[in-house]
Amino acid sequence: MGLQDLVARAFDVDGALAQCVDEFTPRSGQTAMANAVAATLESGGALVVEAGTGVGKTFAYLVPTLLSGERVLLSTATKTLQDQLFGRDIPRLVAALGMPVRAALLKGRSSYLCMLRLGDARHSEMAHKASVQRDLGRVEAWSQTTRAGDMAELTQLDERSPVIPLVTSTRDNCLGARCPQISNCHVNLARREAMAADVVVINHHLFFADLNIRESGVAELLPTVRAVVFDEAHQLNEIGVNFLGRQLTTHQLDNFGRDLALQGHKMVLAHTAWPDMLVELSRSVQALRALCGGSQATGRIAWEAEQPAGIAAQDWQAVVSDVHTALQHTDVVLRSMEDLSPELQALHERASRLMAELDVFSHAVQAGAVRWLEVGSSQVRLVQSPLDIADAMRSRVNSAETDGGNHKSWIFTSATLGHDAHMAHFVASCGLEGAQVLQVQSPFDYMAQAALYIPEHMPKPGDAGHSTAVARLVAQGAAALGGRTLVLTTTLRAMRDIAAALREHFGALSFMDVLLQGESPKRELTERFVRGAVAGNNGCILVGSASFWEGIDVPGDALQMVVIDKLPFAPPGDPVVEARSRQLEASGSNPFHHYHVPQAAIALKQGAGRLIRRETDRGMLVVCDVRLSQMAYGRRILAALPAMRRITSQDQFVQVLEGLFTRPSTTGH
Repeated sequence: MGLQDLVARAFDVDGALAQCVDEFTPRSGQTAMANAVAATLESGGALVVEAGTGVGKTFAYLVPTLLSGERVLLSTATKTLQDQLFGRDIPRLVAALGMPVRAALLKGRSSYLCMLRLGDARHSEMAHKASVQRDLGRVEAWSQTTRAGDMAELTQLDERSPVIPLVTSTRDNCLGARCPQISNCHVNLARREAMAADVVVINHHLFFADLNIRESGVAELLPTVRAVVFDEAHQLNEIGVNFLGRQLTTHQLDNFGRDLALQGHKMVLAHTAWPDMLVELSRSVQALRALCGGSQATGRIAWEAEQPAGIAAQDWQAVVSDVHTALQHTDVVLRSMEDLSPELQALHERASRLMAELDVFSHAVQAGAVRWLEVGSSQVRLVQSPLDIADAMRSRVNSAETDGGNHKSWIFTSATLGHDAHMAHFVASCGLEGAQVLQVQSPFDYMAQAALYIPEHMPKPGDAGHSTAVARLVAQGAAALGGRTLVLTTTLRAMRDIAAALREHFGALSFMDVLLQGESPKRELTERFVRGAVAGNNGCILVGSASFWEGIDVPGDALQMVVIDKLPFAPPGDPVVEARSRQLEASGSNPFHHYHVPQAAIALKQGAGRLIRRETDRGMLVVCDVRLSQMAYGRRILAALPAMRRITSQDQFVQVLEGLFTRPSTTGH
C-alpha cells in the first residue's frame, strides 16, 4: 500500500486518528494537505502550503512524515513550538499510528545547562545578589536529576533570569573537546540522540545559524534526512537574514570581558598589567555603547557609508580602533599563556574571532548585502546580512543531494504565507520558484463566528490623538465584555500610550486589569489573561506589540475582541526595508505594491488570527485604521482577511458586544 493510501486511511472517519485522538473529526482541508505532503514525500521536490487557522496543519504534515518511515527534520519558529511538537504532538501520533519512531529534540547550545559554567557561576560578580543566589540554587538542585539538561525543564525559572547565561554556553565560550566536563555535556548528548533518531525537531534559528557556521549538528544531519518540514514558515526569511550574515554585539564583548575576569586568578600572577587590560576593554566597549545611543533603544540605524548614519566618521573610527586595540592587547597576552589551560586557549580563539568580526565592520558593506546598527536597551548590534534567504535556500532545495536515488522533499507551511493564491512574495523571498503551491482554507465559518469593525470616526493613523481614541474604544468594549480584549499595536510607543490611557481610565475601578507586554514573561501574561475570564476574577485587557501578533492561542470566550491600532506596515526608515525597496526599484517593480502591501497583509492576517481559534469561538475584530476601507491598497489588504460580518456603526458595535457578553461561557481553562 502506497503512502497516500496509508495517509487516507489514517484520516478516515474510523481510522487510527479517530480511534486514538480525542475529539478527532475528519476535515477535508486537513486531508487534502496531508495527501499533498504524502505525494511530495513520495516524489521529492518542494511544497508550499498555506493552511488557514483550524485546518490542523500539524497533524497534516506529521502523519505523512511518520508513516513514510523516512528520516525527517522538522523545524519550527520557536523553542516553545519545538517543545510542543516533541513533548505532545509526536508522542500522541506515534501511539495512535503504532509506528516505531524514534524522535529527538535539538536546540542551540545556549538552551542546555553547561556543567563547567555551572561550576564557575558562584564566582561571577553577579553571584552575590540574593535573586541570583536563589536561582542558582534551583539550577544546582535540578542539575542533579536532569538527563537532557534542557533549561526549558526549569519552568519556575524566569526566562529573563540573569542566571541563564551564567550556566549555559555559547559558541564563543564553549571549550569543545577540551572541556573537562565533556563526558557530562548535555549538548553532545542531544547531538548524539539527534544523529540516531528518525525524526529530529529543531528551530529555524538553529537551522540558519548552523548552516552559516556549522557548529550545532544540523549541517551533519541534513545529508542524512529524506525530508525537511518548516512549520510557521512565514518567519523563515526574517530569521534567516539575521543568521546568514555577520554580526558583532556589545553582549559578546561584555561576556568576553566577564569570562576573562573569571580567569583572573591565573592571569594576574603571570601578567601584572592584567587588571589594566580588563579596564581598557570595558571602557572601550562602554564608549562604543555610548556613541551609539547609550541605554536608549532606537531600533535599526542605517549604515550605508563607512560609519552608521548620525555618527561622525572620526568618532566612529576612534571608538572602533579603541575596541580593536583592547582586543589586540588581550590577544597578545592570551597567546603567550594559552598552554596553561583550555579556558585560556578558548579565550585566545575568541579574541581572534572578535577582532575578525570587528574588521568586517571597519570596511565598506559588501555588494548585495545590507548593514545596520541596532541599538536596544541592553545591547548594541552591528549587523550585515543578505537581503533575503533566496540564494541560500535555492542552493539547498535545488541541490542534487539524493538518498538512494530519490530527491529530498522540502515542505513549507504556515497559516499565513501571502495575500494572493500564489503566495508570490513568500515563494520569491525563499527562492522556491517552481515549488508546488497549495492554499487550504480555514474550516471556520467566519461570517457566523466573527464580526469586523473599522470605525470610520477614528482619527487618521498619523494624528496625535489616534492612540487616545483607540484606548477610548477599547475601554468601552472591554467594559462591556468584562475584559476579554487583546490590543495589538504596531509600535512600542503606541502600546505604552494605549496601556497608560487604559490604566488611567480604569484606575479607580477594581474590576479591570490592564496587562502590558514586557512587564512579565509572555507565558505569564497569557495565563493571567485567561484567568481573568473566569467568573469572580477581574477582567483583563492585554496590550502587546510585535511578539503578541502571533504565537498566542486563547480559544474559548477568554478572548472575544481583538483590537489592532493601525495597518502593520514595515517601519519607515528601516535599513533592511529601504534596501529591499531599492532592489525592487532597480528591477522595475513598485516597492509599495510588491513589498509593503503584501507584508502588511500577512502581518494583519497573523494578528487577526488570534481571534477565532475553535469552531465554537465568537468574537469581534476591530481595526482602527480608516485606510483599510477608504484606500485602494487597504481594500487589497482587507481582501486577504477571512470574510467576516461587517459592522458599520457605533450602535452595531455596542449590539455585537452585548450579544457576546450574554452568550453562555465556553471558557474551559
